[in-house]
Formats: sequence, C-alpha cells, structure tokens
Amino acid sequence: MKRVIVISTSLRRGSNSDMLADQFAAGAKAAGNEVEKISLVGKNIQFCKGCMGCQKLGRCVINDDVNDIMVKVLKADVVVWATPIYYYEMSGQMKTLIDRMNAMYSLDYHFRDIYLLTTAAEEEEETPKRAETGLMGWIDCYPKSRLAGTLFCGGVNDAREIEGNAKLNEAFELGKNV
Repeated sequence: MKRVIVISTSLRRGSNSDMLADQFAAGAKAAGNEVEKISLVGKNIQFCKGCMGCQKLGRCVINDDVNDIMVKVLKADVVVWATPIYYYEMSGQMKTLIDRMNAMYSLDYHFRDIYLLTTAAEEEEETPKRAETGLMGWIDCYPKSRLAGTLFCGGVNDAREIEGNAKLNEAFELGKNV
C-alpha cells in the first residue's frame, strides 16, 4: 500500500482537471492505496517572499495553508498534480504552491513517483509541455523522485466538458497502477 496525495490546483470545483484528479484517486483507492485529495479551492496560499527563512526553519515563515500541505506531501509515496493549462502553462496557483514548497528541499521526503494530469481547451500534443517542464524543475530538486506519468486531455474548455471522455478512464487506470 502506498500513500498517494492528489493535489487538484483548479480553483473551480468539479472542473475538468478536478474530475481527472478524482478519477486518478478512485483508481489508486481501488488498487488498495491510501489516497488523500487536496483541493486548492478555498486554501490560503500566499506568494513566496524569497526570504529563505524556510531553509533554517524547515517550514515556511508565512502562516497559511502551505505548511500543512507540505507535511502531507513529504510523507506521501506518490504525488499527483492536476492542473488546467492556462496559456500553455500550469495554473498560477500550482506554480505558487510549488514555489512555497521551498522548505522541503532540505527535508527528508518519501515520494518517488510524481504524476501530472492536465486539461486544456487546446488539443495539440505540445500544449502541456511547458507545464511538464515547470514541474520538472521542482522534481529535479528531489533526486530520488521521478516523473512517473502524465495524462493530457485537450479540447475541453467549458465546465465539466470532460464528462464521458475516455481520458477519465485513462486517469482511473493510471491511478490503479501507482
């Protein structure tokens, strides 16, 4: 059994990327894993100040929801990021959370496998590449971890447009294989 953390970064409940996150989580649970989904909806996540106090404290000096999220990520075996693609990049709230996880660099972490689930209005294969590159910058800071898989669903723009899409089944299967 693995501990799986699924972070849904869309600020719209029931969004297309949120639905991919739910399906991945359902697949991981069906495979017998311990799964927790963290939605950034309603979370207080402030911008990094660049003070580097986190490197001395092992946590961020800003008192918001990030420190609690970091503790869960540190203890996870698998971390899954789900994001809508905005202007060919990860959502701003995902980038902000990644920036704020700077405190984790010097701490012991358990996660080895990282997954990226993306949705976008554009359908071209290269659409999620910048988001993948940005996430790789974070992954590279954790040499025992790797990008274990990605899933992109293009051509979805309106809320819940992904319903009935085969990519939901793919997300479930991907989750079952963590």
